[in-house]
Amino acid sequence: MLVSPSLLSADFSKLEDECKRIQAAGADWLHLDVIDGVFAPNITFGVPVVKALRSKTDMVFDLHLMITEPLKYIENFAAVGADFITFHIESKSDPAATIKKIHDCGLKAGVALKPGTPLEAVKPYLDMADMILIMTVEPGFSGQKFMADMMPKLKELSSLCAGEDKYIQVDGGVNTDNARLVAENGANVVVGGNSVFCAEDPKAVIDCFHSY
Repeated sequence: MLVSPSLLSADFSKLEDECKRIQAAGADWLHLDVIDGVFAPNITFGVPVVKALRSKTDMVFDLHLMITEPLKYIENFAAVGADFITFHIESKSDPAATIKKIHDCGLKAGVALKPGTPLEAVKPYLDMADMILIMTVEPGFSGQKFMADMMPKLKELSSLCAGEDKYIQVDGGVNTDNARLVAENGANVVVGGNSVFCAEDPKAVIDCFHSY
């Protein structure tokens, strides 16, 4: 699996150092959770922080927009160095138009589903999207408990995408105890938050994820 540690679990007083530390530990991407306080009950960071970090690291920027109207902000995030932009199927923006805008900006497009959203909601957009993100916690905060009951949804998605060059990402409470389960059900990208940034040895955690 590819590993995309979530910056939400980093020490915000030294973000540049945290990015370098996690890259040195072997992380493939950097997951940036942009939350507006409306779509999910938290406020994190936006365009200025992404722009500032872009000049400090060459890591792949994997943006996860947990915002109400992502379509309005695609060009802004593209301009400051995003590589992937994932938005929620539950947002108010038209999914097809949002995917097209992301592609028009030269980026990879992802579509995310909350735990309570059935897979049927994203099926019409599977051919358009480069990545599908299955949430295994409710959007908003790091450190939540992994929802193992999301594995049937993940397995069905994996079956639907069999043979396709598509990223299947899992985000929420993934650690060394459940990473094998996530991989066995079809994920090829995992988001690690506290399990990576708060680990005494983040390289060991990332190596564990990479082993599946």
